Amino acid sequence: MGRVDNKVVIVTGAASGLGAADARLLASHGAKVVLTDINETAGKAVAKEIDAQFVRQDVADEQGWRDLVAGVVRTHGRLDGLVNNAGIAVAANIESTTTDVWRRMLAIHLDATFFGCKYAIAAMKDSGGGSIVNMSSSAALIGLADFLAYSAAKGGIRSMTKSIAIHCRTQKYRIRCNSVHPGSISTPMVHAALESLSGLKLMEQPDPEAMRLQMGIGEPNDVAYMVLYLISDESKHITGTEMVVDNGDTVI
Repeated sequence: MGRVDNKVVIVTGAASGLGAADARLLASHGAKVVLTDINETAGKAVAKEIDAQFVRQDVADEQGWRDLVAGVVRTHGRLDGLVNNAGIAVAANIESTTTDVWRRMLAIHLDATFFGCKYAIAAMKDSGGGSIVNMSSSAALIGLADFLAYSAAKGGIRSMTKSIAIHCRTQKYRIRCNSVHPGSISTPMVHAALESLSGLKLMEQPDPEAMRLQMGIGEPNDVAYMVLYLISDESKHITGTEMVVDNGDTVI
């Protein structure tokens, strides 16, 4: 049997990177996955690969969240899990961050996580409980000078997660809420950040895998297995925690 057999799980930002890895792993362990992304072509390709449903979604749009969750409940009868994974990163420090970048970053990360949790909880209460995983970052723990808005948004997700976990426990909803904090993982977003800051095009190196290992950059499945654990009933006594997946970067 799979570790998440027949659980109905929404994964946002699932067209590539961590979201795609999460969706693939959850589906391989028996989950009924609903993938969302603003990239319709890539999202549909991942959904077809794992025999899952795809819904185009701008995670910063509240009405889109209402429609998404209502549609999932209408189709599957319940919602058991949500992975708030969608995100972007723009390289800019306190002096170079524009107001537009600041507001867009908070919308995609903080607003989206707020909307997702709000409407998922309403559905999960009727399903007898569930598990929410909010994708934060090691940047929420240490701060990155060149990613000011990203660090601030991910820090907000960390605190929001704890508040939601306490609320759900107090209300006896049987809904858990945890955050995951990846360090550098080999995803398109991290590759773009490396190129922006240092000019390094990792995937164009003679041996990208050797370079990845040399730089201590993880693989998407290093995070996906943590997500799988948190969505599964194996983690039934875990809520309000921050699960760090960074090869010790925040310890050094």
